[in-house]
Amino acid sequence: MPPTSPTTERSPMPVALYALTAGSFGIGCAEFVIMGLLLQVAADLQVSIAAAGLLVTGYALGVTAGAPVLTLLSRRMPRKAVLLALMAIYTVGNAACALAPDYATLMAARVLTSLTHGTFFGVGAVVATGLVPADRKASAISIMFSGLTLATLLGMPAGAWLGLHFGWRSTFWAMGLVGVVSLLVIAALVPRSRNDDAPAALREELATIARPQVLLGLLMTMAGFAGVFVVITYIQPLLTRMAGFGEAAVSPILLLFGGGMVVGNLIGGRWADRRPTPALLGSLLVLAVVLGAMSLVLHNPVAMAAFVGLLGIAAFATVSPLQLRVLRFAEGAGQNLASSFNIAAFNLGNAAGAWIGGLVIEHGPGLGAVPWIASLVTLAGLAVALWSVRLESGREPPARLVTCASEQAR
Repeated sequence: MPPTSPTTERSPMPVALYALTAGSFGIGCAEFVIMGLLLQVAADLQVSIAAAGLLVTGYALGVTAGAPVLTLLSRRMPRKAVLLALMAIYTVGNAACALAPDYATLMAARVLTSLTHGTFFGVGAVVATGLVPADRKASAISIMFSGLTLATLLGMPAGAWLGLHFGWRSTFWAMGLVGVVSLLVIAALVPRSRNDDAPAALREELATIARPQVLLGLLMTMAGFAGVFVVITYIQPLLTRMAGFGEAAVSPILLLFGGGMVVGNLIGGRWADRRPTPALLGSLLVLAVVLGAMSLVLHNPVAMAAFVGLLGIAAFATVSPLQLRVLRFAEGAGQNLASSFNIAAFNLGNAAGAWIGGLVIEHGPGLGAVPWIASLVTLAGLAVALWSVRLESGREPPARLVTCASEQAR
C-alpha cells in the first residue's frame, strides 16, 4: 500500500487547541449557567425574573466594554500570559459571585468576571488560527469555541442541578474550581506565540477596525446572535410556565441545547471552511426560522424539548462563520483587536437580546411572544450580512484566511 499523502489524510489538530477549549469551557460556564438559575436567584435575592435576567445583560455589557479595553492594555504582553491572567481574574470573579450578599454585589461580581470573556476568545481565536494551515482556520476556531458548547452541554445543566439541590452559590464555587483547572492546562500546553514580540502600531490596529467590511461584520454578529439570547435567557420560565415542565426537568432539557450546540459548532466550522459566504447567510437564515417556529410549539412539551435542541444547533452553526468573516477582513495589524471586538459584538447582542426579552415579558406582548420577536431580531442580522456580501460584489477580501482554489491547485 502506498504511503498516505498529506492531501488524503489530515494531521491531527495541535493539542494546544484543546487547552484553549478548556479555557473557553470555563468562561462559557460563567456566561450560560445563570439561565438555569434564574428562578432560584430571583427568589433568594427577592428580585423579579426580569431583574434576574439583567444579570445576563450586565455580564454581556461587561464583555462588550472589557474586550477592546483589555485587548489594548495587554497588546504588548505575550498572548499566553494574557490568557493566564484572564483565567486568574475569571476564578476570582466567580468566587466573588458565590460570596455576594445581595443583588448589586452579584451584578458587580458578574461584571468583573465578564471582563475576561471577550479578550480571552479574541486572543484565543488568533492563537488558534496561528496553529493550523490556512484551510483549517475555521475548524480551529470551531474547536476552541467548542468549549462554549461543552459549557452548555455539561456546565449549564450541571449548574442548574447544583443550584436546585445545593443552592445557586454552589454553582459559582464549582466554576471557580473549573477556572483553576483551566489555568493549569493552558499554562502547560499552550505555546508562546511566535509574533508576540512585534505588536502592531495602535494606529494600524484602529484602522483595521474602521474597515467597512469589518464594521459590517461586527454589526451582523451583534444583530444576528441577539435573537438567541432573547429566548435562551428566559428558557427556564418558557419551559416551566409555557410548556408545563417542572423545574427538575429544566436541567436535562438543557442537555439537548448543549448537545445541539456541539453539533452546530462542528457543522458551522466545516461549512465555513468550504464555503464561507453560504455558511454565513445559511446559518443565520436557519436560526431565524428555528426561532420563529418555536413560537408555534410553546404549549407542546415534546416539540418544545426538540426545539431546544434545534436551537442549540442553529445558534452555534453561526459562530464560526461570523467570527471568520471578521478575521478574513482584519488579517494583519489589528487582528487581535478585531477578533476581540467581534466577541464583544456577540455579547452586545447577548445583552440586547436579554433586555429585549425582558421588555417583551414585562411590558407586552408577554412571555409567549419571546420566540417570534427573537426571530425578527436575527433576521435583522441576516439583512446586514446580505448587505455586506452585496458590497463585496464577489471580490476576494484584501487579506484572506482561506486558501483559494487556484492556490490549492498549485
